[in-house]
Amino acid sequence: MHFQKLRLVGFKSFLDPVEVQIEDGITGVVGPNGCGKSNVVEALKWVMGETSAKQMRGGEMDDVIFGGTDDRPARNIAEVALVLDNSDRDAPSPFNDSTEIEVIRRIERGSGSDYKINGKSVRARDVQLLFADMATGAHSTAMVNQGRVGALIGAKPTQRRGLLEEAAGIKGLHSRRHEAELRLRGAETNLERLDDVIIALEGQFQGLKRQARQAARYRRLGGHIRRHEAMQLHLRWQEVTAALEKAREGLTKAEAEVATRTGHAAEASRLQAEIAANLPDLRQAEAEAAAELQRLLVAQRELEAEEGRIVEALAAVDQRLNQIGIDIAREQSLGEDAEAALRRMDDEVAEITAAREGEEERRETARVALEEIGTSLRAKESELGELTQTVAAAEANRTALLNRRDELARRHDNLTERVESLQREREELMAEVGEDTALEQTAKAVPEAEAEVESARRTSEEAEATRGAAEQTEADRRSRLQDAQSARDRLSAEENALADLLKEDEADLFPPLVDALEVTPGYEKALGAALDDDLTAPIDTAAPVHWTILPALASPAPLPDGMRPLSDFVKGPPALARRLAAIGVIHNASAGSGLHEALREGQRLVSLDGALWRWDGFTVTSGAQTTAATRLSQRNRLTEIRGQLQAVEKNYETARQFHIDSQETAKEAAAQERKARFDLQTAYDTLANARKAYTALADATAGTRSRLESLGELLERVRVDLTETQEQRVAIEASVAQLTDPVEARQRIATLHQEIEAGRTTERERRSAHDRIANEAQQRGARLKVIANERTSWENRVGGARGRIEELETRRASEEEQKSRLAARPAEIGTQRIALLDTLEGSEIKRNAAADRLAEMENGLAEADATLRRAEATAGDAREERVRAQAHVEQAISDCDAVKERIAERLESKPETILADAEIDPEEELPPRDVVEVKLERLVRERDSMGPVNLRAEQELIELEEQITTMQTEREDLLAAIARLRQGISALNKEGRERLLAAFDQVNQHFETLFVRLFGGGHAHLALTEADDPLEAGLEIMASPPGKKLQILSLLSGGEQALTALALLFAVFLTNPAPICVLDEVDAPLDDANVERFCNLLDEITKASKTRFMVVTHHRLTMAKMDRLFGVTMGERGVSQLVSVDLRTAEAIRDSA
Repeated sequence: MHFQKLRLVGFKSFLDPVEVQIEDGITGVVGPNGCGKSNVVEALKWVMGETSAKQMRGGEMDDVIFGGTDDRPARNIAEVALVLDNSDRDAPSPFNDSTEIEVIRRIERGSGSDYKINGKSVRARDVQLLFADMATGAHSTAMVNQGRVGALIGAKPTQRRGLLEEAAGIKGLHSRRHEAELRLRGAETNLERLDDVIIALEGQFQGLKRQARQAARYRRLGGHIRRHEAMQLHLRWQEVTAALEKAREGLTKAEAEVATRTGHAAEASRLQAEIAANLPDLRQAEAEAAAELQRLLVAQRELEAEEGRIVEALAAVDQRLNQIGIDIAREQSLGEDAEAALRRMDDEVAEITAAREGEEERRETARVALEEIGTSLRAKESELGELTQTVAAAEANRTALLNRRDELARRHDNLTERVESLQREREELMAEVGEDTALEQTAKAVPEAEAEVESARRTSEEAEATRGAAEQTEADRRSRLQDAQSARDRLSAEENALADLLKEDEADLFPPLVDALEVTPGYEKALGAALDDDLTAPIDTAAPVHWTILPALASPAPLPDGMRPLSDFVKGPPALARRLAAIGVIHNASAGSGLHEALREGQRLVSLDGALWRWDGFTVTSGAQTTAATRLSQRNRLTEIRGQLQAVEKNYETARQFHIDSQETAKEAAAQERKARFDLQTAYDTLANARKAYTALADATAGTRSRLESLGELLERVRVDLTETQEQRVAIEASVAQLTDPVEARQRIATLHQEIEAGRTTERERRSAHDRIANEAQQRGARLKVIANERTSWENRVGGARGRIEELETRRASEEEQKSRLAARPAEIGTQRIALLDTLEGSEIKRNAAADRLAEMENGLAEADATLRRAEATAGDAREERVRAQAHVEQAISDCDAVKERIAERLESKPETILADAEIDPEEELPPRDVVEVKLERLVRERDSMGPVNLRAEQELIELEEQITTMQTEREDLLAAIARLRQGISALNKEGRERLLAAFDQVNQHFETLFVRLFGGGHAHLALTEADDPLEAGLEIMASPPGKKLQILSLLSGGEQALTALALLFAVFLTNPAPICVLDEVDAPLDDANVERFCNLLDEITKASKTRFMVVTHHRLTMAKMDRLFGVTMGERGVSQLVSVDLRTAEAIRDSA
């Protein structure tokens, strides 16, 4: 596929639609700085899937949208389209159905980017993979943007390794290896977590086994506690029902007493109500008299306050009148001052008018005198200039001829010495060329070093293969060791768990009988079904429940059909002999029903799968798990595990020794590989040194011969220059002899200088007089304008003063009138005060009489209230007694309900049936309640002393065992996955090393060739440094420009560094060619000669490959080598435009013309 054209709309500074044709050959992009050339390159990277806004020189991706200018608004959408030629139909299958592929990337402000290929929406990843398959993309080596060369020069060797990885195409291997390493770390982390969980669960497993034993004991105590709770609650029910009957009798008596005392209280309440009915009228009369008295008192206080306000108002009026008089006097004084100023201005205007008479005549006279002296001065200055120019030309000509004569004399001497020096140097070089034989010897050393490199490479490959096989063997043995370790750990964990579970509890004073039994494997369920909870009883006679040793029966009843007793398969204490002898064992549960009827009194029949048939008809089907059977199975399993553990330990030790041996072998193989790599690197260095020596000698010899030829040509040119110099000396001597001295002109110049100086003095005096007359006239005119403005201001002040005086007179009259009104008001207030005092005395007498009547009636009401309170208190005591009786009844009912509720809650029964539900005979004589409570408390204390009990322990134990088994399986799967991941990472590393070394050789060959081409000689090579592993090594650039020693890139000059970096970039490009190569101002640090070589190299690569080049440049030589040019301009500030020129077509038109 080939790139055809690039279209931009609204991208950065390209506001209007622009199309860039990308054709065969080299396309140049030129223009001034800042006009948008690099935006074309960034558009190409952007459409190929660039996701970093920083690479686009922006803060966010929306910055690629046209941001607007002073005259153009900002856009909200940017779009870039890239058209590819797919005539060869080598595109990926999803896009290979047309001869053209159009990739479009469109971004809308605030909404992100959309990608389309041939009109179909795709992901950014699809676009990136499309260009990656073409060996190009936004981050390809072929996209050399500004700063890429500088970044390569300043990069560390390990950073430069990325160029080799891209040339080798192992970027994908790195990502796959990184993904595998992440998965490996995740699997190892999961394995550690799983081991922690298994250890924690095994601890829980041991705890659950102890909890199962506790649960059985807890259930037995629960039965005894239920029986005694039933007796306690029954006795309590009898007590509370008797208390309820007694409380109801007391309530009946209290209600009769309440009725009697309530009648007395009602009579006292009637008398109190009659008195209280008369009080409101008396209170209303007393309130009205008091209100009238208060109103009169308020009026009296208001008159006194008004009298004080009048006195204050009179004082304020006097103060304002005084201030008005002062203001009138001030305004009269201001008016008089303004009138005096107006008179002074009139006098000054008359004086200025008299002075202006004859002013124009004096100014004109001064101007004419000034012009006359100026004309005379200009004539003399012109004559002086012409004479000065003539004398200066003659002097300059004389000085130039003398200087030229001296210069030619020096040049003649120098050329003579140069000819002699060149002749001597030429003779020495001719002698040196005839004696040089070291070049042939150095040439023989290069093939020998190449043979050493080939031998070292074969040895390195063999060592690497040996190391890979040793690592594979070590991985296999490590896997077997991990399997053996897993089996050992699993058995050890199970052994420890069973041992801890079966270990006797030190806190248990009476260990159960089951711990003293030995059972034949397979008979655990039979023993558990036969004895069940009886196995938990101890044989210690100090225990409240225990087994007692009894002698064997004299004539025990035989088991039916000669059945073997359980004692044949169980070994234990003698206390269990009678019980085991009476228990028969059958192997098949189906035969048990037929033998059930044949059992004698006290005999039992059990099967191996746990079925039980008892002589009295009690039957247990098979499959019922018992705690004893489980414990016995665990003990047998512990014995079995301990036997297996010895074989597993032996297998683990063998696998561990094998793994140690394989590790040693792998270490030796790795050491051999490192030595082989070191030998290979040494051979490479030897080869490089041989090539360096050969190149240096060849360059020196070629330089000597070239220098010899150059000396011949130079000697001939110097002799020609010597002849020309002698001829020029003769001509100069003749010109010097013809020169004359201008004495009269110099005398006239001195006279003119004196006359001009006197005229300039006169001119200054006349100009000063003229300027003085003009300034005086100007000052008089300005003063008249100022006087006019000031006169207007003073006239305004006179008018303002008169208006303010009139206003102040009006205010003074108003204040005088207000003062007269206030002076008459005190007499009116005195008359009103006398009338108010008479009315106030009568109102006070009326109010006192109403208050006395109200006090008498309130005293009578207080006596009636006291009588009512005593009656109500007596009735209240009776009612309180009734309430207490009711409380006793309610308490008795509550006690009955509480007992009933407790019976329902604790025993799920009723008071009437509690004894029957607890299997207690109603006719049985029950002990006293305190005795029952003491025994119940002892049982509860015994149960509580057990602590928390998990009643689901047996079920949880089974579930936990299944969970541990599942996790052990998952652990084995994780170990296998870790081994596979390690093997895969090793394979990826091996493939990466092989491809990287192959790419290194190709890039190095191209680099050596391109370096010589770009520098016109010298030599250079690449070297892997800093690590033995190529995948971790750095890439160092060793270069020796013509005439200089071999050194690293950072020690070269700036131009040499840039040219060397370009050689490396082109070497990588030739190793893995791309359909397009973009070079953004890479020729900026190069001089003209190096730019010429750079352009020639571009031209050759273009002709030898199908790659199309796009070059952004400012250099005229680079522009001249382009097949076509696109000029980027900014006719309008902030908006880029594109202009194209096809140079091939232009040349064809020129040639045809």
